[in-house]
Amino acid sequence: MTTPTTPVQDIALIVGGGPGISASCARLFTQEGMRVAVAARNPDKPVLQALEKSHGVRRYACDASDPAAVERLFDSVTGELGKPTLVVHNIDGRVPGILRKSIAEVEAGMAFDTMRNAAFSAFLIGQQAARRMRENDPNANGARGTIIFTNASAALKGYPLSGAFAMACHAKAGLAQSMARELMPQGIHVANVPIDAAIGWTQEDGTRAHRLAGTSVDDNLADPDHIAQTYLQLHRQHRSTWAFEIVLRPWVEKW
Repeated sequence: MTTPTTPVQDIALIVGGGPGISASCARLFTQEGMRVAVAARNPDKPVLQALEKSHGVRRYACDASDPAAVERLFDSVTGELGKPTLVVHNIDGRVPGILRKSIAEVEAGMAFDTMRNAAFSAFLIGQQAARRMRENDPNANGARGTIIFTNASAALKGYPLSGAFAMACHAKAGLAQSMARELMPQGIHVANVPIDAAIGWTQEDGTRAHRLAGTSVDDNLADPDHIAQTYLQLHRQHRSTWAFEIVLRPWVEKW
């Protein structure tokens, strides 16, 4: 008679900590029994400190555009929690002032910084995740891990006055597609998730709002709690039907 094996506990690493998607993912993943780490340039943000106290989330400092810092992050998470089985790259990457400028006006340095923050950091995180996950034992579904890239609608179409951001988002999408074609046959699920919406997270008064789009009315803003549910479902998909790209947008979004 064989003894049933105990499922290995999932280790989730969310890179790009903030009050929206990252916080929603951290809460949901811990509620689902995962050990969760969140990395940010400033790990002392109040929302991350609150997640540590309320959900036991581990906080790490990391500049995701620095190769050495990213390697240290994965070393620390692996040493303290275990090898990651779910990695979420949730970094927008745009620098202040990069949008609403014509191609003739945008500063080259700002364009380079946006590319480095968004696409190059995705490369570094994806590279380290792939290296660690290849060593994971397959789970009951035959999967060694999941890598999810949060992206924007600029990954699908280049809007006017946002050439640098479109360039970075397209690069991130291309990276994700290449990684998916390479890693899926090795048991690593890679997904690109463009979000075509402003994201409104819950404020202290209970409303959902976005700093530019205002307060959510009739679900016109994307809800990060439901985005997190999608990410969890991606991680748990059967390998016979792994999704590579899921575009999320509110029901009233014009596209």
